[in-house]
Amino acid sequence: MKYFNIKTQNKDITLTYIICLILCLFLSACKNRNYILYYNKVNEIDSIYRVTHQPDEAIKQYRKLFRKYKPKNQERREEYENYIKLADQHHKNFGGKKSLYKLIPLVAPNWKYKKQDSSFIQLYQKYGIGRQEMELKVEEWKKGLNQKLIDSFTVAFKRDQDSRIDPNYTDLSKNDKKNAELLKWMFENYGFPDVQKIGLWNDDFFMPSGPILLHMADYEDHYQYLKIKLLEYVKSGECPPRDYAAMVDRNNLHHKVPYTYGVYQGYENIKDSATVNRNRKSIGLPSLQHAQLITKDFFKKMKKKN
Repeated sequence: MKYFNIKTQNKDITLTYIICLILCLFLSACKNRNYILYYNKVNEIDSIYRVTHQPDEAIKQYRKLFRKYKPKNQERREEYENYIKLADQHHKNFGGKKSLYKLIPLVAPNWKYKKQDSSFIQLYQKYGIGRQEMELKVEEWKKGLNQKLIDSFTVAFKRDQDSRIDPNYTDLSKNDKKNAELLKWMFENYGFPDVQKIGLWNDDFFMPSGPILLHMADYEDHYQYLKIKLLEYVKSGECPPRDYAAMVDRNNLHHKVPYTYGVYQGYENIKDSATVNRNRKSIGLPSLQHAQLITKDFFKKMKKKN
């Protein structure tokens, strides 16, 4: 009997070990996923819904994608939110409360405006989640942000913007150098300062990462480092592809060469749209035509709200 118990215990230990190993491998795989593939799939699904008007197929494809990747909710694409809304409208299963809770941290960075969206609030209320509970979830999210990183980035962003109000070139260059060094410090110690680490607002101070990265394109030594480093963060899903693309395009402008991605300051500097579209896809951006449609729909939506 004692021998039987030892054998049983050994089996239990082996089973536990196997489960832990599988879980570790799964978590590692999730962590190392290439989000450029995710972004391209989102663009493909977005076209299915936006261009060919096949909501059922879009829902199906989104569901499959979000099982594989931790969802994002990109600006103007809002893929996870749109998936939930589409599924709700077409009476499809999207995961109910669990998925709605998962969406809150994705919209939390801009909560001061999102909470004014009555249709968004009503969707949550429909599934038994009240405004007060949503506010509590946002507060929980805020507590998880990195305050040291927020404070550091606030200093950098203020320095970046103040230098450009009354630009003295010497001070501008000096301040941009400080910001470049600060970015390197952030990368080495915390990774990319994305919205899930620092949010978008420090109280009433708006501080997106895009402008600082954009201005690094003006300095060849900083740019060469960031061009490589930020691409890693695009792949990891931390740096928005558009911010990376704008920085590269701005540097193209300094060198008087056509845009690589066609993001910065309109389309005038695009010489070969087919090449640009291939470049865009290589970092997860939609094609030029698709991007124009997204922008058009975005402003149409904003007009309706107003």
